[in-house]
Amino acid sequence: MNPELIIVNPQIEKHIALIQINRPKELNALNRQVMTEIRDALKAFDEDENVRVIILTGGEKVFAAGADIKQMADATAISMLSIDQFSTWDQIKKTKKPIIAVVSGFALGGGCELAMTCDMIVASETAQFGQPEINIGTMPGAGGTQRLTRAVGKALAMEMVLTGKFISAQEAHKVGLVNKVVPVEVLIKEAITLAKSIAQKSPIAVQLAKESVNKAFESSLDEGLQFERKNFYLTFASEDQKEGMAAFIEKRKAEFKGK
Repeated sequence: MNPELIIVNPQIEKHIALIQINRPKELNALNRQVMTEIRDALKAFDEDENVRVIILTGGEKVFAAGADIKQMADATAISMLSIDQFSTWDQIKKTKKPIIAVVSGFALGGGCELAMTCDMIVASETAQFGQPEINIGTMPGAGGTQRLTRAVGKALAMEMVLTGKFISAQEAHKVGLVNKVVPVEVLIKEAITLAKSIAQKSPIAVQLAKESVNKAFESSLDEGLQFERKNFYLTFASEDQKEGMAAFIEKRKAEFKGK
């Protein structure tokens, strides 16, 4: 990993890994190199049996203030197609383990899209979310018109995308974009607490449950129900299911091993 772009900690707590975007002078602007580093770190953690939950943050001051415009300003439609930068985003979306975005300060444009690509968002009181691409003559391209609409509804998404309006952490929480809002000084602590509560569960069940919730975002109710049912049955092929139910019956804490 390139420490100039991101910082990684494979064990910030037991079974919890952390990735931090590290371009403070550029307000953590997301260029192709940063996204490649994030993708590679997520892939490595996804394959690491010791990691069960991943935290993605930009630090206490800013999550990511958008894409690196200098890298895009002179691009053409053909050059953008040939780069195919969104294949990196598609690979990030395929991460099997839960990802918690920890957002403080600006999460704008690509930064907002990156946060929404994660599974949950814990925000500080200073967080602001927005898709201001319209102000520079373009529009969201990494899921901003799709995930934002599914998260906050058509009316607010349309207003944010067409005017470039930002919303506060408090409003984002009210409309369901973020899970919780906390003071910046306890932001990482709150994210770790949430991650710990997930890391204690069966990794197999967590993975299948994550897939099923995401399916609800992407399909009809009938398709989602069928997918959920298949994954429910699959949990009964795991040792974790046997251990979890035995522990419940025996009134003890389950010891999940991801098998």
